Amino acid sequence: MARILVNDGLAKDALAKLQEAGIEVNSEKVRQEQLAGALQDYDGIIVRSATKIGRDIIDACPNLKFIGRAGTGMDNIDVDYAKSKGIEVVNTPAAASESVAELVFAHAFSIARNLYHANRQMPDEAESNFKGLKKSFSNGLELRGKTLGVIGFGRIGQCVARMGLGLGMNVLPFKLHAETVKIFVDFFKVKNASIAIDMETAAFGKLLTDSDIITIHVPYSPGDPPVLFRERFNKMKDGVTIINTSRGGVIKEDDLIEALDSGKVGAAGLDVYENEPTPDPKLLHHPQISLTPHIGASTKEAQQRVGWEIAQKVIQFFE
Repeated sequence: MARILVNDGLAKDALAKLQEAGIEVNSEKVRQEQLAGALQDYDGIIVRSATKIGRDIIDACPNLKFIGRAGTGMDNIDVDYAKSKGIEVVNTPAAASESVAELVFAHAFSIARNLYHANRQMPDEAESNFKGLKKSFSNGLELRGKTLGVIGFGRIGQCVARMGLGLGMNVLPFKLHAETVKIFVDFFKVKNASIAIDMETAAFGKLLTDSDIITIHVPYSPGDPPVLFRERFNKMKDGVTIINTSRGGVIKEDDLIEALDSGKVGAAGLDVYENEPTPDPKLLHHPQISLTPHIGASTKEAQQRVGWEIAQKVIQFFE
């Protein structure tokens, strides 16, 4: 019988599915400094973003056969080294796409309609300055008709594009290898009703210069160069909105703050940060940033799909 440590939590039905398949599961959290010792008794481990599986853990656990990431990004796992040791490494890239894409638009709407400003100021000022706040926040924008640049056009990027198209936005997707991607815009509760749209990926330079909103959806590992930095901010429209639900390192944060202070970037929506879980205070207190604490995949629906997908992969491997 295979033994699996589920170290960062998993949906209850996914845990039950593993147990029904004859896999012994322990979902009690093991602290990072105790992990190498604890894993001696396990065949595999399932993690989210909190637990790190580096070379030290891999070398200390010769019996480890399987590492599962209940989520998309695997920057907390030394994937190449694990694979070189014959360890199976998997993630769940499809399960959270809808949730991440919806958070992109939560930030986009919040910025476009000044919701993040209003939510900060209403509790303290509404009783004494309601009309003043109304005047301040009455310069909102519609997303319809705006150009949305999507850097990275995998599952999440395509989901963002579908939502943008549904809102009437002009979508400019960028992918390293230019190609035509067919997007299906579905209609809820309408049987077999969808519109197929062939989308041509755009040149990166055109995305930078033409987009009103830019959102990033690329894989990232520690040490990779940033995707957006001073020189690229300088090529964008004045007042552009930047949204990052990918990984903190894809944006050079000091350059983003500089661009926000100058007005080159009008606002930013950030769910991820270079120094999690202690983001730069200059980001946290900047008046032009809409903030969330890395919750892109954290919806009930996504967690159920993530759990189901990773459980299926565990069962298939140990069969």
